[in-house]
Amino acid sequence: MKILAVFSHPMRHSFTGQVLDSFVKGLHEAGHEVEIADLYSEGFQAIMQERDFAQFEDLPMPDDVLREQQRFERCDAFVLIFPIWWWSFPAMLKGWIERVFTAGWAFKVTDDPSGSLLESRKALMICCAGGSSRMYEKYGTREALKNMIEVGVMEYCGVTDVETKILYKARTAFEISEENKQTREQHLVTAYELGRGYFTSS
Repeated sequence: MKILAVFSHPMRHSFTGQVLDSFVKGLHEAGHEVEIADLYSEGFQAIMQERDFAQFEDLPMPDDVLREQQRFERCDAFVLIFPIWWWSFPAMLKGWIERVFTAGWAFKVTDDPSGSLLESRKALMICCAGGSSRMYEKYGTREALKNMIEVGVMEYCGVTDVETKILYKARTAFEISEENKQTREQHLVTAYELGRGYFTSS
């Protein structure tokens, strides 16, 4: 199976980057082929401009958008790997989705958006969170993420086979304690195991 891994973090050497590496290692060991879209290092332009509205006039989309869509057309499944900032995607990933998941390609502008290109693809989201699971439950953040991302983005685009894995307490480097180190090590094992098994299981 060919997997598209969309990575969104400005520092490739960050813990989120380590999660990507562990996940990709698991994919390779499971026999999958991987294509990585590293949005920051590739310099993806995340800000929508007037030319992006061509989608609503049945005109050709910008070349960079078409290239990203072609990546999807080459893959059987995809994963988004990103840190949770302000209870959502980083702006880069939000902009990537806004520009790439276009009308007529990723969804239909109707109350019933079924039949999109993305419908047959299995998806996974691996999110690094600084807070604890208890904090996320207290403020309803986990449910909000589900509504915004799994339902509002993925399901609307026809992706119903999707799972979100949140890696809690993935603190930044200056906050690291011995407990945090152990938590991070376990998160890397989790990412590896997801790579080994998530897209292999039926």
